[in-house]
Amino acid sequence: MKSRFIKLSAIFMAAMTAVLHAGSVTTQAASVRAGFSAAISECLHENVKMSMLTKEGAAMQTKAASQAMEKNKKNTSKAEKKSKSMQDLEQKTICGYTNLGIANVSNYLNIRAEAGEDAKIVGKLPADAGCEILEEDNGWYYIRSGKVSGYVRADYIITGEEAEKLAEKLKKTVATVNTLTVYIREKPNTDCTILTIVTTDEELEVVEEGEEWIEIKLDDENGFVNAQYVDLSEELKKAMVYTETERSAEVSDSKYSLVQTALSYVGGRYVWGGTSLTNGVDCSGFTMQIMAKYGVYLPHSSRGQAGYGRSVSTSELQPGDLIFYGSGSSISHVAIYIGNGQIVHASNSRDGIKVSNAFYRTPICCRRMF
Repeated sequence: MKSRFIKLSAIFMAAMTAVLHAGSVTTQAASVRAGFSAAISECLHENVKMSMLTKEGAAMQTKAASQAMEKNKKNTSKAEKKSKSMQDLEQKTICGYTNLGIANVSNYLNIRAEAGEDAKIVGKLPADAGCEILEEDNGWYYIRSGKVSGYVRADYIITGEEAEKLAEKLKKTVATVNTLTVYIREKPNTDCTILTIVTTDEELEVVEEGEEWIEIKLDDENGFVNAQYVDLSEELKKAMVYTETERSAEVSDSKYSLVQTALSYVGGRYVWGGTSLTNGVDCSGFTMQIMAKYGVYLPHSSRGQAGYGRSVSTSELQPGDLIFYGSGSSISHVAIYIGNGQIVHASNSRDGIKVSNAFYRTPICCRRMF
C-alpha cells in the first residue's frame, strides 16, 4: 500500500512538471488530466491485482486447511480403529488365552503328539482345564496348555462364548513364586513356624489375599506366604506333562511297571479322603491304591505310611520310592518318586494328580517299600 502511494505521488509530480513546461492553459489542463488518469488507472489495476492474489491465497489456505483437517480426521479414525481393535483383543483374552478352549471331560483328556488315537501321549488335560487352540485338523485341535503342546479330540473341548462364560466361573487366583525359594509359614508373620520351603515358579492356590501376607493352599494344607515373593494372576487349570520314566539297570521290572501305572492316572481328580483312582483320591489314597496293585498294603494316612518300608536318603532315591512332606517332623503329604528328580502325586483339588519337581518343597523323609 505504501509503495502504491509513493508511486502515485511520483506520477503527480511528473504531471505537474509537464504542466509547467506546457505552452498554454489548455495544454496544461490536458496534461494534468492525462497524468492523473494514468496514475489512477495504474493504482486501480494494482488494487484489482492484489485483490485477486489475496482471494487466491485465501482460497489456497482454505483448501490446505481443509486437506489438513481431512488428513487429521483419517489419522484419528485409524487410531480409533487400532485402539478399538486392541481393546477387543484385550477383552477376548481370558486367563492368558485368546482362543480359549476348556476340557469337557470327567477326569482328563489325553494330549497326543499327532492327530490320532494311536499317537503317543505327551500330556494330560484335566477336567475344566484351559488351553489355547492353535489350529484345527480334521476333528482334532492342536493346543497349548502349560508346558504341553499337542493334539486333543475337538469334540471334548468347549469353545467360543460358552467357554468364556465357563472360564469366569472356573478361574482361580494363583500365587506364583517369583524368587529362588520362599518360606511357607503357619501364620501371617515371621515369628511363627515355617511349614516348608517352596521353590521358584511353583503355583500356589490363593485362599485369601492380603496386603502383606497371602493365605495359600499347598497340596492339602494351608499356609501363608509374604506377598512380595509371589505374583498374583487369575488362572485356569493347566495341562500336565506325561513322561514315561526311563528304564535303568538298577530299577526292577516291578518298580518300572509301578511308576508307569501311577503316571497313567495323571490328570485324575483329587478328593479329600478319596480312595478311588477313577473317581478321586487324596495323596495317601493315591499311594495306597498304587502300592496295593504290587502287593504292598499301606494305611490310608501319609503319617502312617511313613512307618512302612525302610528309610533311604534323597541321594539314594529310586523310582517307586515314597517321599513324605510336611512341617518340621509332622508329615502331611506323600508322593511317588518316578526318577529324574520328579514325583507323581495327588496334589490338591485344583491340580488333581500331577507330576512335580521332587524338591518343590522340602522332603521330611523317604521310604523304600520293596
